[in-house]
Amino acid sequence: MKIETFALERWMTRWEMDVEYDIAESGIYPMTTRELLELAPEGDRQALLDGWLDTRLGYSEARGSAALRQELASTYAGVTPEQVLVTTGAIEANYLLFNTLLETGDHVVAVNPAYQQLNSVPKAIGADVSLWRLRPENDYQYDLDELERELLRPETKLIVVNTPHNPTGAMLTDADLDRIYDLAAARGAYVLCDEAYRWLDIPGGAPLARPIRERGPRGISVGTFSKPFGLPGLRTGWIAATEEIVQACWSMRDYITLSPGKLNDALALHALQHRDQITARTRAIVQQNMATANAWFDEWGELVAWTPPQGGLLALMSYRLDIPSSELADRLAANYSVMLAPGAAFGFEHHLRIGVGQRPDTFKTGLNQTARCLTDLMREGVGVRDA
Repeated sequence: MKIETFALERWMTRWEMDVEYDIAESGIYPMTTRELLELAPEGDRQALLDGWLDTRLGYSEARGSAALRQELASTYAGVTPEQVLVTTGAIEANYLLFNTLLETGDHVVAVNPAYQQLNSVPKAIGADVSLWRLRPENDYQYDLDELERELLRPETKLIVVNTPHNPTGAMLTDADLDRIYDLAAARGAYVLCDEAYRWLDIPGGAPLARPIRERGPRGISVGTFSKPFGLPGLRTGWIAATEEIVQACWSMRDYITLSPGKLNDALALHALQHRDQITARTRAIVQQNMATANAWFDEWGELVAWTPPQGGLLALMSYRLDIPSSELADRLAANYSVMLAPGAAFGFEHHLRIGVGQRPDTFKTGLNQTARCLTDLMREGVGVRDA
């Protein structure tokens, strides 16, 4: 299978290990293993640590340990451990699902802009992909009438959505997901919902919708420990689907990564069992960063603007300087040690992707450095576009 270059990942690889102020990060500020350990009651920690240290690093159960699958299944209504497959991040989950469900010529409706995998992998398989675009003039909201009247076909095989949405922070409501599911079921199609930001509601904002998997056999949920738990280094995600789909993905996975890491599985299980404590940590970080961001955008409103995320951690910020987003993002990284992802990677020029999950002091400094960069560019004669 030949596939187009993953523009965002190639750009991020150039800078993410070198910058001091990564405020494009799509997940919450990562936890340490010590912080994970300290989620347990003090009297239980030594035994828990000994268990981790004494774990023999052989192969793990190929579909994920029974304990982890049971714990994941319990977070859904009506899902059994046999309907869960643990994967190497959500990225493997999506890849397995596309390659299991789709064949050349199948029709797919996929949200756009998006994490590029959600568009590029179906195209590489040979699917006919109709892009369901979220537009700034509509505050990046999903237009369900457009989906029904203009995008869906009688033969549509799969609808791909992401809520809360990367990179805009838009959300689908329970009523929205009910309607999408019904539209898919009427055509014999599936709905794949990338729920990487599950449990990441904005403090004071609207509650997140129930997972698509809970709506019936044509709903497929994908989750990850990377974004909401601050554990991207575990490289652990999952699929929640019918047992038939899980078995098919498991069979394909035998040719790719074979099984999760044994220690990763154990750490993920511990995190899931203490997710309420982790969620409280996440909300504290987001609440502080949202206040900082709103104040910063108010102060610099003549040059920048954003639509704050409704959920998750991401938003697109527009800027008025007459400079391409890839050039501005490179300059920020190289000269100001700030990482803001270029909107061009998502098809939105004169935008940058910003994330509100970074450590609050780093986030605040990154925004101040960004303002310094914009001011320096104006002094150098870079023009300002009309609003």
